[in-house]
Amino acid sequence: MKTYKPTTPSKRHQTTVTYRGVLTAGAKPLKALTHGFKRDVGRNSQGRITVRHKGGGHKRSYRDVDFMYNKIDIPAKITSIEYDPNRSAFIGLAVYKDGEKRYVVIPKTVKVGDSFIVSAKAPLTPANRLPLKVIPVGTFVYNVEIKPGNGSKLIRSAGSFGQVVANDNGYTNVKMPSTEVRKVSENCYACIGEVSNSEYKLQNFGKAGRSRWKGIRPTVRGSAMNPVDHPYGGGEGAQGRGLRRAKTMWGKPSGKGQKTRTPKKYSNMFIVSRRKVGKNKNSK
Repeated sequence: MKTYKPTTPSKRHQTTVTYRGVLTAGAKPLKALTHGFKRDVGRNSQGRITVRHKGGGHKRSYRDVDFMYNKIDIPAKITSIEYDPNRSAFIGLAVYKDGEKRYVVIPKTVKVGDSFIVSAKAPLTPANRLPLKVIPVGTFVYNVEIKPGNGSKLIRSAGSFGQVVANDNGYTNVKMPSTEVRKVSENCYACIGEVSNSEYKLQNFGKAGRSRWKGIRPTVRGSAMNPVDHPYGGGEGAQGRGLRRAKTMWGKPSGKGQKTRTPKKYSNMFIVSRRKVGKNKNSK
């Protein structure tokens, strides 16, 4: 992590990820793989806010990152490692042997000049991509598919990794970063290793303005609202929440070890062991 001299109050505690020696110096986004786009800023297709505290931020160009990995048995070489403003992990420019160029999410320890391949017979080295059924138990994986050939959907953010726990009856049990153990078809592909930029979660923005540059809007405490706006609202002066269990502003359970997963969610049948929450999350 990079720290700063306390020349201002915000600089005193500000920390950022160290890019020097990690990202390729002077590398610019490949024009053929970038384009402009309009961010959703927390709104759905009807224009209604479904995720709060999003909006504004610096203008970005979108990098077309390959999550399909549909070039089987064709080796590729990483020619540069770059920053992507739209995701927490670093991305790399992969040049395949047939000349095609694609952006891919880079795992930890992979450097410029390293190669990878998507193959059922690939060696177990970081960035290589194999079917889950041939990956040994205990191996760390990322970019995991949910349905065969449908592209990577799980474990894509900075510093995250899953672990192959078991193979049984056509399914592979994968331990997720949330500690949940989930069944995935053994024919789904996954990349070997851990996602890059593991220091991402250790950042301290230092000031409110830097959050706004990132597109993060302010969060207002429920206890500071009126009773009509939040279950914690109202009261003369500073008040506690006055409720035994934590709630969202819509009255749904939140945090403190409460179960928040939809009871009849379609994917419940694939959950072998639910995630640990609260104080017991990191316990063995």
